[in-house]
Amino acid sequence: MITLYGSGPNFGLPDASPFVTKAETLLRMSKLPFEKALMSFSKAPKGKIPYIEDDGQLLGDSTLIRWHLEKKYGIDFDQGLSAEQLAISWAFEKMAEDNLYWASVYFRWMIDANFRKGPVNFFKDVPAPVRPVVVSMIRRRLRKTLHGQGLGRHSADEITAIGIRSIEAMAAYLGDKPFFMGNTPAGIDATMFAFAVSAICPLFESELQRAAASHDNLRRYVGRMTARFYPELQEIAGCQSAA
Repeated sequence: MITLYGSGPNFGLPDASPFVTKAETLLRMSKLPFEKALMSFSKAPKGKIPYIEDDGQLLGDSTLIRWHLEKKYGIDFDQGLSAEQLAISWAFEKMAEDNLYWASVYFRWMIDANFRKGPVNFFKDVPAPVRPVVVSMIRRRLRKTLHGQGLGRHSADEITAIGIRSIEAMAAYLGDKPFFMGNTPAGIDATMFAFAVSAICPLFESELQRAAASHDNLRRYVGRMTARFYPELQEIAGCQSAA
């Protein structure tokens, strides 16, 4: 039995982390039996989530998890895709993970109102006397990470513009197709679903969120993926699962 470790459902999402949602969606697409458990950073092989345990082997990073499933279990998430489609899939995946993700992190963690509605809850088990110190320290570290990554060097308006460009690219390429590469879900859909639903999440107010939610095709896509792979969930992030 494969065990997927993450932070757990939160904010109306399958998991607070889009990378965990990506890994979970891949597992659901694979139809392999698996269970979910709460992570421990001391156990995580890469020091981050998601990670899985499979026959005693710990493996971190959502992309490496995908490659592991493909190699060990002979799963082809991209069956029938052309070389061009595979290249486009990889480019969109990296755009979501290395660009849109950090824009979302900024608006969740660096905007005080959004932080108080969401990420602050991650610290509820920290003893009250030291909680403010720990929260401040983690936010400072994350601000330094954002600065090192590059996006954190920009103004809020500039970050918004960069993030919206990614959202618009996703919506434009999806168009009227049921799934990102056509009529059948492919591996890229695990990533696009995870980051689209994260961006649309109405809990975190920003121009980036409003831009994502304004695309009817993205909301219908999230609903379609929800109905297919998360049938136990009636609605995710304001996107009807029957859409």
